[in-house]
Amino acid sequence: MNSVLLDEVRAMQLELTQIRQDIHAHPEMAMEEVRTSALVSAKLKEWNIVVTEGVGQFGVVGTLKSLRPGNNTIGLRADMDGLRIYEENDVPYISTTPGTMHACGHDGHTAMLLGAAKYLAEHRDSFCGTVHFIFQPAEEKLIGAIAMIDDGLFDRFPVDAIYGLHNYPEKLGTFATRPGPVMAGGDQWVVTFHGTGGHAGALVHLTADLTVLQAQFILALQTIISRNIRPVDPAVITVGAIECGSFQSLNVMPSKLCIGGTARSLTQSVRNTIQRRMKEIATNLAADFGCQAEVEYTSVAVPLVNHVEQTKRTIEAAQAVVGEENVDQNMEPTLAGEDFSYMLLKRPGSFIFMGIKDETKFGNLHSSTYDFNDNAIPYGVAYWIRLVQQELSN
Repeated sequence: MNSVLLDEVRAMQLELTQIRQDIHAHPEMAMEEVRTSALVSAKLKEWNIVVTEGVGQFGVVGTLKSLRPGNNTIGLRADMDGLRIYEENDVPYISTTPGTMHACGHDGHTAMLLGAAKYLAEHRDSFCGTVHFIFQPAEEKLIGAIAMIDDGLFDRFPVDAIYGLHNYPEKLGTFATRPGPVMAGGDQWVVTFHGTGGHAGALVHLTADLTVLQAQFILALQTIISRNIRPVDPAVITVGAIECGSFQSLNVMPSKLCIGGTARSLTQSVRNTIQRRMKEIATNLAADFGCQAEVEYTSVAVPLVNHVEQTKRTIEAAQAVVGEENVDQNMEPTLAGEDFSYMLLKRPGSFIFMGIKDETKFGNLHSSTYDFNDNAIPYGVAYWIRLVQQELSN
């Protein structure tokens, strides 16, 4: 455990906590990160780091070259956006934007990467090469990484490897990762059934009862997971919305019903199976009821797959900060999604999770009572610093 580095970083904690809480108080939704990106740019410039703004519209890249010669370059990425949730925390820095809050810790991610940038800018002789600090917009909508890549992120800021970090509700001072699939690919789907509407009482025999059809469709969806996917392959299908009929006209059987939701899985083959079987089930059930079905299936994010060699390197860096016993090298994959996956399709790299849970009340991720634990800031900053010094050592 590198207690010396942690002590050095803790000397910055007050400043970084103030930055984190300021970002928390002013959350911005995906592709609206005007104030946050301006704050990030201002801090980087204050520390004499070269700044490029507007990458992928609201993304910011800070570039730092070492004093010692070195040809290698790595990228470190943090996300900046908030969520459409009404905050219910009782804190002085509660969201000042009604209906929007930082419920996933992106305020903490941004503050920790800024802390690493400041430290490395003050210790340019501690590494050899170039670091790109990548502050990404719109992770929650899973579009920010693509926006930055399409804007030439890796052409304008070439890297040998790219690394990401996310907090999670495990013990403070711990890290977890694994090589291979770590997070799920995310899909959204909408099925629309069209049939003959009519009187819900006297003329029911002349209508296609779409409400019964949707009930059978929902039940049949679950058989995709239980009977078409291998039991060892994680996957989930969720119904998130149903629209049909009106409570103002309960005696009318609707002629149109829309049902939509999400699907998550860790491999492309499972995603393909879910999409194929969903269309087959919707089409065949609709035919049985004398209806028509339209299926829209949209890929939102690809599975996040860590590269083996870079994951070894992240494990080494985390162990140097918190000790071998506090780093889970083979964590269970999660069916949450993360658009850092698109960066890993373009460059080798790895994604790691950092525990933030102690006696501090912080709530669950994506909940109205979530609040990033400021006591975790030094661990994230120290991890980033150690990773840079390790990867750019000569």
